[in-house]
Amino acid sequence: MRLPDGIRKSANVLLCLTAVAGIGLSGQEIWRNLHARWQIDAGCGGLVPAGRVLALDRAGGKITHRRGESETIEVERLASGPEQCGLVSAEAGGRWFFTGAVGVYPSAAVREADSPSLPPLDQFGPLNYAPQPLGGGITGFVDDTGVRVELPCTGGKVVGKPVTALWAHARLEPPSFFAEWGQPGAGDRDVLAETAVVTANRLAERLGCDERLPDPPSGIPALPEGPVPADRAGGTCAWYRESGLAGRDHLPDTVLEGGIDDNLMDERCVLVMSRGAALDTHGALWDELDPVGPPNQPGQWFVTLHTYLGDAARKVIVPGGAGEDDVHARPGTAGRAPGDSVWWASSDCGGRPQLHTMTIDFGYVRAMISEAEDLLRTYAAEVADRRTCTDLTLPEPASFTVD
Repeated sequence: MRLPDGIRKSANVLLCLTAVAGIGLSGQEIWRNLHARWQIDAGCGGLVPAGRVLALDRAGGKITHRRGESETIEVERLASGPEQCGLVSAEAGGRWFFTGAVGVYPSAAVREADSPSLPPLDQFGPLNYAPQPLGGGITGFVDDTGVRVELPCTGGKVVGKPVTALWAHARLEPPSFFAEWGQPGAGDRDVLAETAVVTANRLAERLGCDERLPDPPSGIPALPEGPVPADRAGGTCAWYRESGLAGRDHLPDTVLEGGIDDNLMDERCVLVMSRGAALDTHGALWDELDPVGPPNQPGQWFVTLHTYLGDAARKVIVPGGAGEDDVHARPGTAGRAPGDSVWWASSDCGGRPQLHTMTIDFGYVRAMISEAEDLLRTYAAEVADRRTCTDLTLPEPASFTVD
């Protein structure tokens, strides 16, 4: 059907206007994408893959990088400690939504052992998660913010100083995310894994390392919720159930544990007294615990057991109590932090040092000090045996007292 001339002219004008508008919108989108990539490269030292970051759920709209020396990656500073970049997204409400972090071993940075005054559980959140191994032939883990990967480094250097290993961590920042109850959604988990791997490989190339990581697995599962009853422990806390310690009076009845990956430089088992069990224990030991009051928050009474392997074990600091100095827990030694409920042991893994720490809530330690030596000995021996490590060194029995 032939349109009348007047109507045909109007239709042509409308089509032209639509095309021009489309070109304008497309141009704006292209410009926004190019600007976002420039911001990511500028803030993250060209290490973090901009295309992967832009695939995250909350990466829409204008992207900018956080300004400041501590929020911009400079590879030349890695010998002094980790570097990170932070990104802000309009779609996340103009908030900081992503962090890319990298580090090398050895470096001047230290690791602080768990503190007796900082409960490991989120006492105000509904759920808690323990890191799980990434898999796919990659040494790394998935936690409730993102993915961290590790890579040995042969031949690499930072400002002329040899590097033995490196790591990269791609994570989301609350409260701009978490589609699955306190952890990144399924799509974001895969993107974060790809981001971490590419970042590590780019850093390896920049430093001159021989090694590279393979592509990460896809379909990364959600983290399991915790804590779980101690009689179900089957990962990094399996030793607690298998040894029978989980059934002893006044010891924790739940655990927060990760899966096993013996190549990880950082592995942890958390023992947690449920609120009901903690109140029962406090009531049964009222006289011995005085002046310690009953726990008033879930997870307040806890024991954390932590293992650091290789270069990660060389610079672990344990916190001293009030008025006391912190202590360097050196590989090959064992002891206790002065005036605080933190102990350490050590072992040797074919020339690679390994350090094991145990931290007990400063109030709860009075209720279970008689079991503390058994806990650390059993835990450290299980990890050392599982990893075929020797020369286990433990603290003196006399150190397991309440000051």
